[in-house]
Parts: sequence; structure tokens; C-alpha cells
Amino acid sequence: MGWAMSGIADPGTTRMATRCCIAGGGPAGMMLGLLLARAGVDVLVLEKHADFLRDFRGDTIHPSTLQVMHELGLLDALLRLPHDQVRTLSAEIGPAKVEIADFRHLPTRCGFVALMPQWDFLDFLAAEAKRYPTFHLIMEAEATALTEENGRVTGLRARTPTGFLEIAADLVIGADGRHSTIRTQARLKVTDLGAPMDVLWLRLSRHPTDPPQTGGRVESGRILVQLNRGNYWQCAFVIRKGGYDALRAEGLPRFRETLAELAPWLGDRVMEIADWDHVKLLTVTVDRLEQWYRPGLLCIGDAAHAMSPIGGVGINLAIQDAVAAANLLAGVLLRGAPSEDDLRAVQRRRTWPVAVTQKVQVVIQNRIISRVLAGASTETLPLPLRLLQRFPYLRRFPARLVGMGVRPEHVRTPTPLA
Repeated sequence: MGWAMSGIADPGTTRMATRCCIAGGGPAGMMLGLLLARAGVDVLVLEKHADFLRDFRGDTIHPSTLQVMHELGLLDALLRLPHDQVRTLSAEIGPAKVEIADFRHLPTRCGFVALMPQWDFLDFLAAEAKRYPTFHLIMEAEATALTEENGRVTGLRARTPTGFLEIAADLVIGADGRHSTIRTQARLKVTDLGAPMDVLWLRLSRHPTDPPQTGGRVESGRILVQLNRGNYWQCAFVIRKGGYDALRAEGLPRFRETLAELAPWLGDRVMEIADWDHVKLLTVTVDRLEQWYRPGLLCIGDAAHAMSPIGGVGINLAIQDAVAAANLLAGVLLRGAPSEDDLRAVQRRRTWPVAVTQKVQVVIQNRIISRVLAGASTETLPLPLRLLQRFPYLRRFPARLVGMGVRPEHVRTPTPLA
């Protein structure tokens, strides 16, 4: 496998070949690319943007992902990048400050969630992957179509600023997110589990006197989360599904007032939201594919299962998918094309943890968040939260679910030859 020259019949298209072509340079795609290259598999990752710098990317690197980085021998180098460490998870709900999760007792190398801009994490993974000669990354390359022969996916086409690429591959990986072109092209069926909320994403400057860590505020009808990104706060304002137009109709001054009421220490800078262009609507989706694969194709991460933002576990699950896929497929790819049974094994390994996590998210969405957004009182805490306050030991259970998941994966791919 390797690179090929442009085809003579179609001079506008460059043709190349690889063992595994990954569409999408997010956490799932970059981690899988690193793991396969480390095992000696020729792998090509396509990222449609010119860089990884995106406001809407999540910032949480969970203990299970930090454990993977430790198993790869990369943890110390990763933690030298600027980051914050969250050892307990809390929120202000009505008049009470509520402790929800305690990560310090997890059986992992790191008893904390690392808050790091995802673009830094992805740049780090890309730099490490490029150390292996079988890893290739093309930026500004957007997958647009699959190529097929006799019912088997044989590669894909991608658009770049200089023309089209046609890539032949023994395996195509769809890791291109919840709006995946790959899964649409593959005609894979999606089960929509529903979400009662959307999120407005905005940034406000951060002052040295501000609270140091990420936090959240929950009041009747309103939810605000603030993520510490060093010199600014990335804020997530949760709204009822489809409620954006009504909120805009109330006017920008009222929206600023709401933010200041929820976080008074931000009140002196809400005027930084000069117009609605400073507020981005993120549509929340919770879904998963009925079948993650076709002959020659496998979807992982958000392309296989879009997660709710609750707990920030989407990145964690995407990484776990990548580790499982590498463990099960690296040896196969070194010999040739994976069979359907090989691809089915990845879905079988990952379906249960995804389904359990989504079930918990849907319960929280429907029984707590939707009621809060509908105006339910937050003066009295629900029984589970009251129990967490009375018995601190119980906080280890949500920490386990958020920080590790129900089936954490460990690196089993071969150690590269010296």
C-alpha cells in the first residue's frame, strides 16, 4: 500500500491507496490513526478543516482516556500542555451547592478529568502519530462519497482545495461526527433516542478574580455551564429543544440579563455579546446506528452514536471505540481486508457500553433537565442528589460512569519495533 500518481483519464483527481482510510480527524479518528500506525498499519486520516481550532469542540479528557495515554507512554508529555484538573464535580442547584462526583478514588493512573482545549489534544495526537512512517494526515480534505464494488466499500472520494482525491482502502472508517457524510452515503439506519434540549455556545472574558474551575448553575427554567479556557470562559446556556427563536424574540438585552443573574460575577462583561452572531446554536442529538458497519466500512464515535452533552462523555466513548477497533482490527489489517465478522466484533464490543450510557443520559434528560427547563422548582433536590450529599461515598459511582464508563478499553495493539 502507498501513494499513487494522478490518474491520466481524470487529471483533476489524485488517486492513492492505503490499508485504512479514516474520514474525520476528531478524537476517534486521530486516536485510531495513531494506534494503527503504531502497530505498523498504513493509515490515512482526512480532516475537512485546515486546523483543529473549533469553539464547539469539547474540552474534557476523562480518566479512562488519560489511562490510554499512560498505556501509550504519552501521559507525562500530554500533561505538560496547559490544562486544569477537576477532581470533583459539583454544581449550584437552586440555593445549594451540590457535590455530584468524586474522581479521586478511581482505579486509574489519574484521579481527575483534565480540561484541555480539544484542538491542543488533537494537535498532540497528530504530532505523535506523525512519528510513524505509516501514518498520513491530509487537512482540508472532506469525504464526499464512497466507492463500491460488488456491494463492498472499496474506498472514498474527498474534496480538497486543489482537486479531488480518490482513495482505495481495505477499510474505510467513518469518524466524521454526528452529521456523518460516511454513514449517510453508506445508507446505515439511525435510531433517534430524542433530546429535550439544545445548547447556546458563547464566550466571555475571564478575570483573575473569577472562580478557578469549571462550574454550573441550575435554576428553575435555566441552566448555565462555564468552562475555564484560561483567558476566557466558554459558556453553555441550555435551552428547551426548539426554543432558540423564542429566546431571540425576547431580545439580546434580556439574554444578557439572564446570564448575569445566573453568574453575577460575569455581569460586568455580558456586553461582550455584541450581537446574536456571538451566540452559536448547537442542536443536541442522541442517536445510534442499528448496524455500525458494511463490508469494507465501519463507523465509530459520534458517527456511530451521537451522545448528549451530559457528563461530557462523548469524547470518552469515541476514544474507547478507537481503542477497541485498533485492538480487534490492527492485526487483521496487517494481513489484508477485514471481514464482516471482524467489523461486527467491534460493534458487539462497544454497543453495550454505548447503550447503557445513552440510557442514563436519556433518563437524566427526561426526568431532570426537561423538568428544570419547563420551570420545575429547584428549591428541593431530587432524592438521588440528596443521597449523594448525605453519603459522600456514593459520589464514586457517578464518577465511575463519567470518568471511566461501563467498559473501559485498554491498549492491546502491538508495541512498535525499535
